[in-house]
Amino acid sequence: MILYPYRVAYLCRLDGGEFCARCALTSLRAAASCGWMERKTYMDAFGAVALTVFALHLAFNQVVIKVTGGGFSPVFAAGLRSAGAVVVLLLWMYLRGISFRMPRAAVPWAVVSGLLFAFEFICLYNALDIGTVSRSSVIFYSMPLWLALVSTVLLPDEGLTQRKALGLALAFSGVVIALAERGGGQISWTGDLLALFSALSWAGIVLLVRITPLAHVPPEQQLISQVAVSAPILLLLAPLFGPMLRELEPIHLAGMAFQIIGVASFGFLAWFWLMKRYPANSVASFSFISPVASVLLGWILLSEEIAPSIWIALALVAAGITLINRKPKT
Repeated sequence: MILYPYRVAYLCRLDGGEFCARCALTSLRAAASCGWMERKTYMDAFGAVALTVFALHLAFNQVVIKVTGGGFSPVFAAGLRSAGAVVVLLLWMYLRGISFRMPRAAVPWAVVSGLLFAFEFICLYNALDIGTVSRSSVIFYSMPLWLALVSTVLLPDEGLTQRKALGLALAFSGVVIALAERGGGQISWTGDLLALFSALSWAGIVLLVRITPLAHVPPEQQLISQVAVSAPILLLLAPLFGPMLRELEPIHLAGMAFQIIGVASFGFLAWFWLMKRYPANSVASFSFISPVASVLLGWILLSEEIAPSIWIALALVAAGITLINRKPKT
């Protein structure tokens, strides 16, 4: 799963503010027993810095995907990333003694999750290929909006509070403004819709791991099942989207290595560790940094022209997501 902040923030069921014991990472049990994995009830300085760095890391990845597209076609790049992540995660799980066996009841849902994962990245990589990082990021990171809308219907314990309703309204207004902006270059309805479909697919994956037996599957198994299912699908479909290789240069290979190792593998394992150590609501509150940073990095590193309305849309989406994820007062 690109397991980006919003997605992982909802991966485990909460029980009175603590994670279900079934969700404990096998690879971290020894560390937890010696106090290294002490569960925090508050966000300390280390956690705040780590989460900020990780959010910036994911924002930078949007730029890397855009740049890597100069050497690989979008779907082929997504397939290579998934295939590479499978190898890295298999090695990691083997060395850490983490079981590869998934409960039988969870297997069909893991396949569905992998299919959604493949569709998500077909859409996202193509959106970034034909559009800008700034526009695609604003729309893509609206995922919590769609997840919150569905959750109010399917999850009885997540009713539509006034705070959440205001957050939904703000975020939705930001998405509408972003879609309505037609000025400037490298803008198309196709790219915008692909980014939106990607966000919807992401929300669907998160929902699956909340309301199906996947909720009781260790995160490593969730992650490897998604990349393992998506890799062959993406690689088989890649020739349908044009030449798989473009003007390949070392920078494109470096970008692919970064995506495989730094994001799709160890990056998300680090995020799981932070989710285990700190309160979920506190962790989720840092998720708004990624879309803000993505827009800024697209502007700084790629010299993308950003219309004033996009800045307004970004502010609305960030404010809405913050309200949606904010812990209610007791």
